[in-house]
Amino acid sequence: MHGETNVRYNPAERRKQARRSGAERRDEEGWQSVPLDPVPAMAIGGEGDLLAAAVDVRTRAHARYSRFKVGAALETVDRVIVTGCNIENATYGLTVCAERVALLKALSEGHEIFTRIVVVADTESPTPPCGACRQLLWEYCGDIDVILANPGGVTERYRLAALLPLPFDRRFL
Repeated sequence: MHGETNVRYNPAERRKQARRSGAERRDEEGWQSVPLDPVPAMAIGGEGDLLAAAVDVRTRAHARYSRFKVGAALETVDRVIVTGCNIENATYGLTVCAERVALLKALSEGHEIFTRIVVVADTESPTPPCGACRQLLWEYCGDIDVILANPGGVTERYRLAALLPLPFDRRFL
């Protein structure tokens, strides 16, 4: 092998050598979250209507395989609430999450700036958005408030940057 003799392949050592610090991609400032909302989301008003909308739309979820119904309510900067529920498919891979349904509806209706999203599932523990939803929310909504709830009320609140700390976005392109 081109002049190397008796060199044993050590996968752990190779991974360690191949690791990059990330500094070569961009400076630390590039990783900071970028809020898109012109006013803090919580200043817009209570979350009661948003929570109620997510609880209501959850009842229309199509979850015949998992029986895990989720509702989402996405708020625009103009206080318009756009809802979505999960829609399953037998292959599971074609299932669309409630968060993506709400986002795609909102975008297709011409909304572009969002302040927060409520995600409701009938669980004791908070049910955060999946990775695909986090990625799309980041790209189209920025660092919005993510409010997790069950039918009884809010269980947790996060900024999207806390749920997706190292996002891939147009800064890489």
